[in-house]
Amino acid sequence: MKAMILAAGLGNRMRPLTLHTPKPLLEVGGKPLIVWHLEKLAAIGVTEIVINTAWLGEKLAEALGDGSQFGVHILWSHEVEGLETAGGIINALPLLGDEPFILLNGDVWTSMDFAPLLDVELGENLAHLVLVENPEQHPEGDFTLAGGKAYTFDQKVEGEKLTFSGISVLDPKMFAGLEAGKRPLAPLLKAAMLNNEVAASKLTGIWVDVGTPERLTALDLAIREGKSA
Repeated sequence: MKAMILAAGLGNRMRPLTLHTPKPLLEVGGKPLIVWHLEKLAAIGVTEIVINTAWLGEKLAEALGDGSQFGVHILWSHEVEGLETAGGIINALPLLGDEPFILLNGDVWTSMDFAPLLDVELGENLAHLVLVENPEQHPEGDFTLAGGKAYTFDQKVEGEKLTFSGISVLDPKMFAGLEAGKRPLAPLLKAAMLNNEVAASKLTGIWVDVGTPERLTALDLAIREGKSA
């Protein structure tokens, strides 16, 4: 199984830290955010990893190289300008192939063991989303989890209202026939949910959307004090 790490964002909320450093290279616990992902993927045997870039992409490529220092092989998908989540995936499909792949946001940190993602059987589903308890900055959540499936709020299904963690397993079929260009992922996920084609599970462990300098500092302190296991 391959993986893709999304790393093309501008990181506007993290400025001024991201004026000269791409967000995934910001450090917590002594290493860049994206390196935590690379090491966790390598630990479960996922070594073919696609990373997309746009803003300061050359710095990411310079820092990570071909990935050999982390025990992985990085395939770079450089974008002239950010194509948003789905657009970035579509652009990278030639590198990802035809089989389901793990997708990770490059600006989240988690203590989650990624190994269960290898056992995800999509079957007729187009995606399997990992959902989390709603963080303070996003109290309403994104989707409803019920019976191992994810639903839009418009579907009025009774269940837990949770937030998408940015961790998932996707089938390339979700993007079949779609043209290249800027395109967000959320509308595609919601369309699949309306067809009952999105499975989901709830994350066990710690998860942080490292979206502001304050959250970055707090996470760094928690890791260094051993409070993030």
